[in-house]
Amino acid sequence: MPKQEKEVNEKIKTEKQKETKKAKKTVSNETTSKKSTSSKPEKDLKIKKEVVSESKVEKELKKQLSIEAKSHEKRDSLESDPISSKKEFKTLEVIVLVLLTCCISLVVGGALGIRFHNKKGILGNVQVADSEIQQFIKDYNYLVDNYYGDLNKKELLNTAFKSMVDSLEDTYSGSLDGVSNNFNIELDGIYEGLGIEIINDEDDNIIVYDIIPNSPASKIDIQKKDRLITVNDVAVSGMKTSDFIHEVVNSAVDFTIVLERNGERKTVTLKKEKITLQSVISKTIEEDGKKIGYLKIEIFAANTYSQFKQELQKLEKSGMDSLIIDVRDNSGGHLTVVKDMISLFLDSSHVIYQTQTKSNKTKVYSTGKETKKYPIAIIGNSLSASASEVLIGALTEEYDAILVGNQTFGKGTVQELHTLSSGDEYKFTTKKWLTPKGKWVHNDGIKPSVEVTLSKDYYSDPSDKNDNQLQAALDYLKKRR
Repeated sequence: MPKQEKEVNEKIKTEKQKETKKAKKTVSNETTSKKSTSSKPEKDLKIKKEVVSESKVEKELKKQLSIEAKSHEKRDSLESDPISSKKEFKTLEVIVLVLLTCCISLVVGGALGIRFHNKKGILGNVQVADSEIQQFIKDYNYLVDNYYGDLNKKELLNTAFKSMVDSLEDTYSGSLDGVSNNFNIELDGIYEGLGIEIINDEDDNIIVYDIIPNSPASKIDIQKKDRLITVNDVAVSGMKTSDFIHEVVNSAVDFTIVLERNGERKTVTLKKEKITLQSVISKTIEEDGKKIGYLKIEIFAANTYSQFKQELQKLEKSGMDSLIIDVRDNSGGHLTVVKDMISLFLDSSHVIYQTQTKSNKTKVYSTGKETKKYPIAIIGNSLSASASEVLIGALTEEYDAILVGNQTFGKGTVQELHTLSSGDEYKFTTKKWLTPKGKWVHNDGIKPSVEVTLSKDYYSDPSDKNDNQLQAALDYLKKRR
């Protein structure tokens, strides 16, 4: 080889070596730069290495899961306990490994994974998923893969969750049926029905006790004390009021009712409608030179506080000397509503109730600006429950009010209402509530200071004169200065 050619080749070789060294240096610098700026812990880097060798199917699964997880991240950022994007990335990678191991489906796995992280943390919940949920997922996938017909996966999962809630050994937890859902509509201040209030007389006849204003019943010839004979050709004589309500809730919109008045029968027709519920009734009773205000609370609905406040202010402006609050047959309602109502009577130095969860106990104080001075008597009975008992407990322990009537129901727990993606609703108990002094009334109720059982005469003639519980409350207040 000529010397000149040899020198050229050596020069080319030298230049190539320089280029190689330069390229290695560049790669080294880039690696160092990435390493120095990375905020990922060593554990994350190790996980990345394990995922690198995944198959094409696994890569596609990870890609789709990333999209699903980002969707959840956007939604969860609106919740009260937001999560940083750094932690979400870490969760995603842990989920990928769990999915590759357990063959969990994309949507279910993504949703469960994100939810676990939000509520309990990363490692603890992955372990829970492995030990407690993996078998469910395996059975679910087997059913979906092997059932011969078509399946609604969404309905399967909703049904499974409802069954879990229904299996809790708690009277007040479970999925809601039609009657319960109607009660929840009532809690919103809307009542769907005919607009009649009914009671059983001593022979278990269904008697019209009252007519709700601006309701379907108020527009036709139905009156107080009417005895209902049949509803849509179904005999209601001897039927309990709860069974009658169930019949109305689960029947069609149109109703034909045969009723009896003064020994004569007549037929009326009407339709079910949604009615804005007037949950507070007020009046003034003047006796023996005393002007006593009266407030009847039917339920603690979403609109009850505004109605109660308005009627209370009217009574106070009229110059009432004392007040009767009637919560007989009031099964409860919204805890926040009764809190606001109690705060109308007590200033902020007063505890109005306490709540107790698995981990802590919290005192809830009044938000009121003043403590009223006039005497208060509360009328209750065995159907006064939950929020009614919260009001009774607060005013008897912190205001020196008295309870007249019968021992209350005894419901000392609080439930939360949740809605599934199918629209079905369920509730479950999250805490118990205590009176200001720390008494739990669950199953025991609250005993009255003046015990009076409602007279039988009241059922045949429901008037103030025959309401001996009301009369006992009036007698107590008339003796107070």
